[in-house]
Amino acid sequence: MKDRPTDIDETVLASTLGAWGIEPVTLTHAPVGFGDHHWVAADAEGGRTFVTVADLARKPHCGRDAAEAWTGLSRAMNTAATLESALGEAALVTPLRTGDGETLLRLTDRYAVSVFPYVDAPTGRFGQVLDPGARRILVERLAQLHSTRPPLATPAHQPGLPVRPVIEEALTDPRRFRAESGPYAQRCQALLTTNYAALQAVLEHFDSGTAQLASDASTAATVVTHGEPHAGNILDPGGRTLLVDWDTVALAPPERDLWLATDAPEDLSRYAELTGHHPDPVLLAYYELRWALDDMAAALDVFGDRHPDTADTRQAWDGLVDAVTALTSGAAGVGR
Repeated sequence: MKDRPTDIDETVLASTLGAWGIEPVTLTHAPVGFGDHHWVAADAEGGRTFVTVADLARKPHCGRDAAEAWTGLSRAMNTAATLESALGEAALVTPLRTGDGETLLRLTDRYAVSVFPYVDAPTGRFGQVLDPGARRILVERLAQLHSTRPPLATPAHQPGLPVRPVIEEALTDPRRFRAESGPYAQRCQALLTTNYAALQAVLEHFDSGTAQLASDASTAATVVTHGEPHAGNILDPGGRTLLVDWDTVALAPPERDLWLATDAPEDLSRYAELTGHHPDPVLLAYYELRWALDDMAAALDVFGDRHPDTADTRQAWDGLVDAVTALTSGAAGVGR
């Protein structure tokens, strides 16, 4: 997140880092990503670690509420830490364990802390188009991940959309976005009203795909997927490709990752050569559609509550407009 949170006590956060043997001299807020809050912790010797504080109240892919999200996120972090022993630190950046072997600690009932090695390397940004060489390396990295034996803790990805009620409620009554809630509320109302019919049709199309995926679940191949392998979750120190940000890791069809990594036939052929699995165009389109619906729901969740005009809400509004545009134009896998 770009905005520094006002409800996280950095003194308490610094104290919590002691469980990892970290005694930071400074905590510097890092305005990156969307969803979690980040800091760089520096100790007296200049050693640095990357600290992530997850908002359990906004982790629907990990659980329906903060208590369930804690369990789901713990499993995800433990999975990622186990994957490092299988794939090596040259492939991914995963959470460090405390002295007691934990990968996640509570900061408050709402927030949880994980700590990662600090990698001084450039990262991309969401929406960035990778050049063919970088794209090929990413596909090869995913083939390596997908061929790894799943750790016992790996969460299972569920077909469908955990945040579907958010979209349904917003479409049923767009007037719930009242002006007094904040500067983007009535913009949401107008956007939803204008696109109501098209968005309802998209939901019906998505439900059909979900039903088909559920019926094929017993025969479909599932692998360890990252969930969000876009350019913003890739570090590239010295020509390597390191995957970061593991809260969405789950057992799922390979297409959950592949649609976001590439749409180039030569890359998908390379993946098939490495794994023996030929990506299914129907599933690629399904997961692209699911992504856009997820983005839409995340923004609506923000604007349904009281909200200010900040860098984060501006980013959420841009994301909402992009998602609705993709969904209603058929650019998000609809009808493919």
